[in-house]
Amino acid sequence: MTAGLVVLGATGDLTARYILPGLARVESMVDGGLRLVGVANDDLDDDGFRALVHEKVAYHADGEPDPDVTALVDRVVWVHGDVTDPQTLRTAIAACEVQGADPLVLYLALPHVLFLPVVHALADVDLPDGLRVVVEKPFGEDLAGAAELNAALGELLPEDKIFRVDHFLAKQTVLNLLGLRFANRVLEPLWSSTHVASVDIVFDETVDAQARASYYDRSGALRDMVQNHLLQLLTYVAMEPPTSVAPADLASRKVDVLRAVRTPDHESVARWTRRARYVAGEVDGREVDAYAAAPGVDPDREVETYAEVTLFVDTWRWSGVPFRLRTGKALSASRREIVVRFREVPLRVFDGAPPTRNELRLQLDPDRMSLHLNVNGIGDPFALEKVVLDTELARQDPTPYGQLLLAVIDGDTRLSARAAEAEEGWRIVEPILDAWAAGVVPLEEYPAGSDGPRRRAG
Repeated sequence: MTAGLVVLGATGDLTARYILPGLARVESMVDGGLRLVGVANDDLDDDGFRALVHEKVAYHADGEPDPDVTALVDRVVWVHGDVTDPQTLRTAIAACEVQGADPLVLYLALPHVLFLPVVHALADVDLPDGLRVVVEKPFGEDLAGAAELNAALGELLPEDKIFRVDHFLAKQTVLNLLGLRFANRVLEPLWSSTHVASVDIVFDETVDAQARASYYDRSGALRDMVQNHLLQLLTYVAMEPPTSVAPADLASRKVDVLRAVRTPDHESVARWTRRARYVAGEVDGREVDAYAAAPGVDPDREVETYAEVTLFVDTWRWSGVPFRLRTGKALSASRREIVVRFREVPLRVFDGAPPTRNELRLQLDPDRMSLHLNVNGIGDPFALEKVVLDTELARQDPTPYGQLLLAVIDGDTRLSARAAEAEEGWRIVEPILDAWAAGVVPLEEYPAGSDGPRRRAG
């Protein structure tokens, strides 16, 4: 089997930072090898693109690429042209030299505003049987846009050939949620509102938005992170046990969770959400200017760099349990984790300070897992102390993007979102965006390098 990968937007940041390094890790795992075709309007030729691929892979690999990457570079082809022109797409697909039903991946590493024009252009192209189309988030800018894109994709290809990829789903800790929950009798019986008090899903970053502020100012934290990545993590935490880990079974359970999330109204948005943006400060010894002063930012748009949303999943399992989703930029520390907090014991039999709540923490990047328990103390055997059972998970190889590429080539949709998931995500987030635009929730501020906006009283 020979596989082909056509990257539209091959000179962009997404390709350089993620796709090419991921590809370098998996090229030798593809039976029959992989042919890479890059497409963009840049003035390059085959040799120029080969040099670019080698440079980017070497940079992100922290050294010289291995021989498998050199072999990949030798098979690189460049196509110059407009990615929304059917003739450009025909030329790129033909350059892959893939036969019959062998996999041919068309990766839209493009600004999301180009997704629909590319899909419309593909309607005028004779598509091979093995074609898979990959789109990155965001899947539309709102519910109507997501529905329109899904409809266009659905006219082009069956759902199992469409990959709305989310590299978060390929992270080791996220995948371990399935094993933790559904392969351990000791844990799954506790996984409900009877025993769980709250769940936090957090993705805090020290990086600021300055370098990509012009893009970010059309998005914001809620669209950029919550609508896709964090809601996907929510589905893995809250899903019912699937009958198997086959793609259709997992997708069905994930959609069930999203459909059960209570639609926010203005009253709940005012009570359960916060938005903020950073002002000037210092992060890791580095001076950071205010977001509003960054080039390409319109301060009057009041785009948030911090979003905090508490959602409720209205099922028997999770009734009344708050799921707090939080993300922010230019914060004091990188914190990327899922925290499951269990309820207190029903009766305290020890004197003194109450026992701390049991917590299960699943950290992302680096991948760690820790369980916080109470035990009898060393000094006083009838006093309680907290212990942490902690393990670092083996480093993932290939990287999450490598895992994604392998899954797409193999036709495995488990690391991507189905059409209904994308639309349900917007069904949840869009009312929050509307309420924020109407001024229901004030835009707060926090200094860069702080822990975010101050905690509310009470």
